[in-house]
Amino acid sequence: MKNIFALIILLFSVSSHAQTIIGQWETYDDKTKEKKAIVDIYKENDMYFGKIIKTFIGPKNALCLKCEGSKKDEPMIGLVIMEHIKKNGDEFDGGTILDPETGDVYKCNLKLINKNKLEVRGFIGISIIGRTQIWKRKT
Repeated sequence: MKNIFALIILLFSVSSHAQTIIGQWETYDDKTKEKKAIVDIYKENDMYFGKIIKTFIGPKNALCLKCEGSKKDEPMIGLVIMEHIKKNGDEFDGGTILDPETGDVYKCNLKLINKNKLEVRGFIGISIIGRTQIWKRKT
C-alpha cells in the first residue's frame, strides 16, 4: 500500500512539473525560423518574468539600443523582456513582453501547448492585432 501511495505522489509531482512554464525556452525568428535567443522564465511574487540568458544573433555584448526608459542601453544578456504575467486558468496573461530589436512593448499571453512548446502572443489593444511565436523548451 505504501508503494502505491508513493507512486501516486511521484506521478502527481512529475505531471504538475511538466505543466509549468518555468524554465529555459528557445526563441525563433518568425520568418527564417533561426534560433534567436534563450529566455529563462521564472516566478517571483506569484508573477512570471522572462529574461534573455543567451543570444544567437548580433554580438554577445549587444545593448538594447532601441529600448526606452530604464532598459535603454542595457545589455541584452540579462534583459528582462517579459514582466508581470499571471496564471489565469490554463493561460498566462496580464503582463507585457518587450521586443528588444524594436524597443516596442506589447501586452502578452502565454499558453503551454505541451511540456515542450509554449505559445507566446504579443499584441496591441485587443489580442486580434499582434503576432504569435512558438518557443521550444531547452532540453
